[in-house]
Amino acid sequence: MTMGSNVSLTALSENVGSAIVGLGWSSPSGEGDADVSVLLLDGNGKVRSDADFYFYNNPVAADGSVQLLGKEPTGDGSEDRISFDLTAIPAEVGRIVVAASRYEGARFGELDDLKVTLTDAVGESLLRFVIEDAGQVSAIIFGELYRRGEEWKFRAVGQGYESGLAGLATDFGVDIEDDDEEEESGTEAARESTVSIPGTPPQATLEAVPAPRPPAEEGAAPKKRATRPRTAKKKVTPPRTPVKSLAENESWRQARLFPVSALKNDRDRETRATSVLLSVMAHVPRFGRRVTAPFGAPSGRMETFTEVSLPHGDTPRRPDGVIRVERAGKLWTALVETKTNGNPLKSDQVQAYMDIAARRGYEAVITLSNDVALEGSPLVDVKIDRRRKHQVALWHLSWAEVAHQAQMLIRHEGVGNAARTWLLQDLLHYLQHDNSGCHGFQNMGAAWVPVRNGINDETLCQGDPRALEVVESWERLIRQVCLRLGGELGQKVLPAQRSRRGTDPGARRARLADQLCLEGRLQAELRVEGAPGLLTISADLRTAKLRTSVEIPAPEQGYPLTWAKRLIRRLAEAPADLHVETLVEGEAGGPRGTLERLRPEPGDLLPKDGSTRITGFRLSLFKGMGSGRGSAESGFIRSVDDAVDRFHSSVMAHLDAPVTGRTARKERAAV
Repeated sequence: MTMGSNVSLTALSENVGSAIVGLGWSSPSGEGDADVSVLLLDGNGKVRSDADFYFYNNPVAADGSVQLLGKEPTGDGSEDRISFDLTAIPAEVGRIVVAASRYEGARFGELDDLKVTLTDAVGESLLRFVIEDAGQVSAIIFGELYRRGEEWKFRAVGQGYESGLAGLATDFGVDIEDDDEEEESGTEAARESTVSIPGTPPQATLEAVPAPRPPAEEGAAPKKRATRPRTAKKKVTPPRTPVKSLAENESWRQARLFPVSALKNDRDRETRATSVLLSVMAHVPRFGRRVTAPFGAPSGRMETFTEVSLPHGDTPRRPDGVIRVERAGKLWTALVETKTNGNPLKSDQVQAYMDIAARRGYEAVITLSNDVALEGSPLVDVKIDRRRKHQVALWHLSWAEVAHQAQMLIRHEGVGNAARTWLLQDLLHYLQHDNSGCHGFQNMGAAWVPVRNGINDETLCQGDPRALEVVESWERLIRQVCLRLGGELGQKVLPAQRSRRGTDPGARRARLADQLCLEGRLQAELRVEGAPGLLTISADLRTAKLRTSVEIPAPEQGYPLTWAKRLIRRLAEAPADLHVETLVEGEAGGPRGTLERLRPEPGDLLPKDGSTRITGFRLSLFKGMGSGRGSAESGFIRSVDDAVDRFHSSVMAHLDAPVTGRTARKERAAV
C-alpha cells in the first residue's frame, strides 16, 4: 500500500473477523526500538475515556477486542504484533489507530525498514505498508482500521508527531498530567510528564511531553501533589559523548555458535555443515518440519544423528547423517549424504546408502549439495530393485532451499521463540559465509564458454549436447533465483512454464536447446506473488546483454492518456534508463522511449492513430552480462542475480498489484 490509500478487508479475505497487525523496524546499531500503542476512537475522533488507550502497561482490553502480543525478533530487527477481534469492538468505536513512539529523545529517522502488515484469522498476509522516510519525529501513526457500514477497512497513514506520544495522545483526547521531579543537573530542575491511565495499576504511565496546565481558580487551596508512580522505563540522562563500541578493532568479529574459521578442506566443510543443519532441525521443530515435509516425513518428534556407522559387506558405510521422526509409535528414517563447495555427488556412495536403507527398512535417502535438482534430470544414477517389497525414495535438497526456508521463518513467519530465532539466524549466517561451501548453484558448467563462443562464431549446431547442458544449468539458476527472491520478499516466486501439462521435461529442454542454437538467447519467466505480471529475464549471448522486463495489461476503464500519466507517476523512483513500450493490438509494437524522455511528456506513449487499441505496456531494463561462468564479480550468475534484484526493487515493487476476480466484483458492485 501507499500512503493515504485504503482497502476493504473483506475484499482481501473471507476470514477478517479477527486480524493481527504487525509493526516492524530495524536498527543499524541493533539497539533502537519503539513502543506500540492503540487508541479506540468514537464518531468524534476521540477516545471515549482514557481506558481506550492501550500500551505496554495496559496491553489487553477487558472484552478481548485488543491484545498487544509483544515483540517478535526478526532477521534484522523486531516486530510488535497486535491482535484485534473486530467482532468484539464496541459499536460506538468507529476507528482504531495503531501507532508507535520512541523515548529518551530518539527519533524514527534513526530506524530502517518501518512497515506495518496485516494478516487474517488463518495467518494469510493481506497487506503491507512501508514508511519510506520517517524524518525527525518521535511518534508515528502507522495505520488505522475504520468502519464503513458493516465492513472494516484499513488506511495506510504514516503521519508523524514531533511532539511525541504526548502530542499524539492529546490529539485524540487522552488526558496528560504534569509531574515535577528534581534531578541533579546543576541548579535547574527538569520537568517530566506522564500519561496516566485511570483504572490501571500505578505503574501504568508513559513518559511524555508536558501539556499546558489550566489556570487555578482564585482563592482555591493548592492541591497536594500525589506521589509520582514509577514508570516502566527509567529516565536516563544521555551521555555527553556517544558511547563507543567495545569492538574498537575493526578486525574483531562477533563470536558465533557455528564458526567457519577452522574449516580447512572439503571434508571439514561437509562434516560441519551436516552437523550444523541437523542440530538446528532437531531444536527448531518448525524448521525441521519445513525441510522434511516434502519428502513424506510425518509431523512428530525429530532426532538427528551424525557419525553413524552402518554395516555394508566387508566395509561399513558412514553416511553424513541420519534423520528420524517418531509419530504414534512409528518411525520414519532417512540417511543423509552431503556435499559442499560445488563437489558432485558420487553414484556409488548413494547406491550403497540406497541398498542399506532398503535392507534396514528405512524410508528415504536424502542427498544435499550445491546443485539444484530438475524434473526428469537426476543428479546421480542409481539402480532401484523393484523386486524388493520395501522401496526407498531418493530425494535431493539444495543448500539454496535450506537457506530459503530459514529466511522465510526468520524474516516473515517467525518461530515464536527468541532462542530458536537466534539459532536460525546463526545457521543462515553460516550458510551464507564464503568459507562454508554452502552457497547453492554457482557454476554454469564446462559447456558454458564453448556454447557462448559457438554462438558468437555461428558454429553451434542444433542437437549439440553442450547446448542441452547449458539449458539445464540455466533452469537450475532460475530455480535458485526464485528461492532467493522469494526468501527476501516472503512471497511465492516460481518459474512459469508455458509448455502443456504432462509434457516430457527432456523433450522440452531439447526444444529450448535448439532454440538457443538458432537465436542465441536464454529466456525464463518468474511468477511473483502479488506482481502485476510475469518477470521475464532474457540473456542474449550474441550481444552479451541481460534484459529484465514485465508486461502490464491496460486498465479496463479510463482514458489512454490517464493510463500513461498514472504509469509514469508510479515509476517516479525507477531508473531513468528504464525502457517503456506501448503494446497495441494487431501490430508488432507501439511508441517507446526511456523513462527520462517520457517523464515530461507521458503523452508520447500514445499511438498517433487514436483509433489503435492499447493492450498494455512493457517495462524493460538492460544490463551487461558477466563474462565468467561462475559467481565471481564478473560472473554470469552474479549478473543475473543483480539484474533481477534491481528490476524488482526499482520497478515492479512500485506497480499496482493485479485486481483479483473477487476484488473486481466488489468494485463493480460498489459502482
